Amino acid sequence: QVQLVESGGGLVQAGASLTLSCAASGRTTSGFAMGWFRQAPGKDREFVAAIGPSGDTKYANSVKGRFTISRDNAKSTVYLQMNSLNPEDTAVYYCAARNTVVLFTTTSPYPYWGQGTQVTVSS
Repeated sequence: QVQLVESGGGLVQAGASLTLSCAASGRTTSGFAMGWFRQAPGKDREFVAAIGPSGDTKYANSVKGRFTISRDNAKSTVYLQMNSLNPEDTAVYYCAARNTVVLFTTTSPYPYWGQGTQVTVSS
């Protein structure tokens, strides 16, 4: 089993930056693909970014160029650096994990999820 705990969310103004963290425990996740998803009120959970065991990355078009996903396997932690935030980025952000090298962009392949962290961007 893998436990994931997100942190780093908060209330910021448009144009600001935030860095989210996802700490994994329970077993080593260095060989796992790790993903970030987000869910705004009344909307489906959507893909944001993913990173593979070797550091390869994938991003949603809506965040490409603004967000950066990274991982520190020694700390079993994945990060999401978010720059130039806008109100449309407001959502609960979730970390997900799967023991694979494939960077899935849908929710169903990921068996492990964190509880989420709220990001609110004011205009």
